[in-house]
Amino acid sequence: MTKAELIDAISKAAGITKKESEIAVNTFTDSITKALKKGTKVTLVGFGTFSSVKRKGRTCKPPGATKVIKVPPKRVPKFNAGAKLKAAVK
Repeated sequence: MTKAELIDAISKAAGITKKESEIAVNTFTDSITKALKKGTKVTLVGFGTFSSVKRKGRTCKPPGATKVIKVPPKRVPKFNAGAKLKAAVK
């Protein structure tokens, strides 16, 4: 499902305009992004938990390369599905 399809589905289910549902989707994604930037978890009971984890810095050697490169540490987003979502997809 694409973002446009999600907006259409929300619009039909909620009986609102596509513009209003686009604002809702954008606000939802922006709010989760801001929380993850702060290091805060976002938990939607039954659906899942969005969080950010810190990856350690490391060195690696790309295939075919002779040079070893350093990969700096960084924060990456993570999602753990909730029990209801897991059961529904099963």
